[in-house]
Amino acid sequence: MSERDEIRRKELDEVIEHYRGQEGGLIPVLQKAQEIYGYLPEVVQERIARGLNVPLSDVYGVATFYSLFSLKPVGDYKIGICMGTACYVKGAADIVDRVGSELGIKVNETTADGRFTLEVTRCIGACGLAPVLTVNKDVYGRLIPDEIPGILSKYKDM
Repeated sequence: MSERDEIRRKELDEVIEHYRGQEGGLIPVLQKAQEIYGYLPEVVQERIARGLNVPLSDVYGVATFYSLFSLKPVGDYKIGICMGTACYVKGAADIVDRVGSELGIKVNETTADGRFTLEVTRCIGACGLAPVLTVNKDVYGRLIPDEIPGILSKYKDM
């Protein structure tokens, strides 16, 4: 086990210990685990289940129910494109296609270099800005496909 893995495991164990026995502790533990690892691999879910003394099926159920959790690695830049009604009607599918084309990935994939992950989302509550794209916490609205290369270049250069 690498030193980095050992540090992560110790940090996760501390989080589990803090929430052990607390009602409703599973979600905060999953949130912290995702901060530590970047996603929730099966080995982490198993450790959480053992540590909190809950069935693995409960851990997996919560991790797959809430969209904020990911079971596979995500890029440094998580791109979300809203597919709510307003965004969809105003061309969000074209935005998805352009982002995917520019990055060479499909929805729910991550670029080979681990920098970008492309996801579609439900309504994010910015209907007046439709169609909307987010990159981590940055929001871009009233988009047309030709704006995508410029937006992505900001993050490629970081």
